[in-house]
Amino acid sequence: MSGVSRTRAGAGVSKFHTPEIVSGRGSFPEAATAIGGLGVQRPLVVSDRTIEQTPWFGRLMADLGEQGLRPAAYLGVSPNPRAHEVADGFAAYQAHDADGLVALGGGSVIDAAKGVAVLASNGGSILEYEGIDMVGRPLPPLVTVPTTAGSGADVSQFCIVNDPARRTKVTIIGRTLVPNVTVIDPTLLTTVSPEVTAQTGMDTLTHCIEAYVSLAHGRLTDSLATEALTGVWTNLERLVDDPADTGAGEEMSLASLRAGMAFTNAILGATHAMSHPVGGHCDAPHGTINSVLLPHVIRYNATVCADDFVRLADAVGLSTSGDPRTVADRLADAVGALAARVGMPDTLSPLGVRAADLDLLTSHALADSCMITNPRRPETSGIVDLYRQAL
Repeated sequence: MSGVSRTRAGAGVSKFHTPEIVSGRGSFPEAATAIGGLGVQRPLVVSDRTIEQTPWFGRLMADLGEQGLRPAAYLGVSPNPRAHEVADGFAAYQAHDADGLVALGGGSVIDAAKGVAVLASNGGSILEYEGIDMVGRPLPPLVTVPTTAGSGADVSQFCIVNDPARRTKVTIIGRTLVPNVTVIDPTLLTTVSPEVTAQTGMDTLTHCIEAYVSLAHGRLTDSLATEALTGVWTNLERLVDDPADTGAGEEMSLASLRAGMAFTNAILGATHAMSHPVGGHCDAPHGTINSVLLPHVIRYNATVCADDFVRLADAVGLSTSGDPRTVADRLADAVGALAARVGMPDTLSPLGVRAADLDLLTSHALADSCMITNPRRPETSGIVDLYRQAL
């Protein structure tokens, strides 16, 4: 594989797709206004039992009622949402005769809500829509309210669902999956545990790096990715140490938003393609898996795009002296060190991955849509080696 860096010009023609974005401290009540403004009368609120215990769930339901709407709720979403949970959510949607959705939660909740929306307009099983542009009909109105700073699901064209039968995650991609409106209020981050903040923050960091080196990158996604990377690098530890640090919360919310807009338009790469099978196989937190794999993938991809990692190293204040491969290694080391400082493991073994699993994980990773835009063309032996290095 050549060590020459690819050109940073990107595609000559590109599209950029985002939802309407409402952001800032105190923006939370706008979610009810937004769903009502889309003509919805009977919204289904998709959330989970953890969020139900925070102030935000009750406030949202009250806000919807004050708008004259008739909401119902589906709270059966778990981390790494299962296909049957999406089906149950759709059953709740039908039982309520709902005409739109509000997702209140992290990436799992938002993905589940997208899955419900897909079934509401397209029918069938959510697993039938694996791949790119498999969702043919427009979705019902969807407003998202992220409660974490990490997944980017609130602005993305991705929906990730766990297939328990195959013990892997299914990646569904299509512009119809981009929500209508996202309401980003950093106040909601104050109720997130430091552990979840660390996991989702490392997911954001992975989005930044993978979007920047993606084969589908462009000048707009590049600028968003580097700005987001700087934001994560300077604020993640602050927010993990003090969830009440509103300044760090605002910056992490912006970083998550920017990274989400970057990766939904540039797509991702080998880290996510490899992470999805591990999440499905071991039911482990997505951001934690990314944090383990990312340094290894940086080194793997640096054989073809080392200059890109030099620019990313510069964005986080690392020395860029030496040859590009050396700088890429320096960035990989720094990513691993940041992950350790916020409490992430440095191997996959504590998450339940075993050497006997690697061939199966590799086959699923190579079939994942995120692998298509990885800058280095993957080969079976190389992906197996990456998993082995991460054990």
